[in-house]
Amino acid sequence: MGTRRKARESALQMLFAADVAKTLGSVLTSNYWSELSDSALDEPTREFADRLTVGTLREIETIDERIRTRAEHWRIERMAIVDRNVLRLAVYEFLFSDTPHTVIINEALEIARRFSTFEATQFINGILDAIKHDLAKNPVQKSEENSRENLAEKTHASSN
Repeated sequence: MGTRRKARESALQMLFAADVAKTLGSVLTSNYWSELSDSALDEPTREFADRLTVGTLREIETIDERIRTRAEHWRIERMAIVDRNVLRLAVYEFLFSDTPHTVIINEALEIARRFSTFEATQFINGILDAIKHDLAKNPVQKSEENSRENLAEKTHASSN
């Protein structure tokens, strides 16, 4: 399994815990790494997971609104906790990273297959595909801060 997938899975676990406990991101990430994490994860993987988690929690209102536009007949609060957090992670990456949308969807589906149900995978795929098409029609401008983060990620990825 790739380091990015491991980071995304760690971020999902942290978001799950935050969702259950309504915990703040910075406290959550430090607790996760000290108490629950796989000690074999390297620092760049941890940093990527932290960035995904804290960014998703910071932008949760924007992310949830984007999901609401495509989750017809589903309130976010009523979705399975794993499924809504897989969606949140993916939408965060759609909106605030330069990772290709197809890669984001693929990663989200692989994680959903591991942690959720077959039906959930189909549900997640449908919502993410619709959001991907919305963004293709009306692209969002990435913030300068996120552009710098992505440059650092790409630089690290090319050095591996």
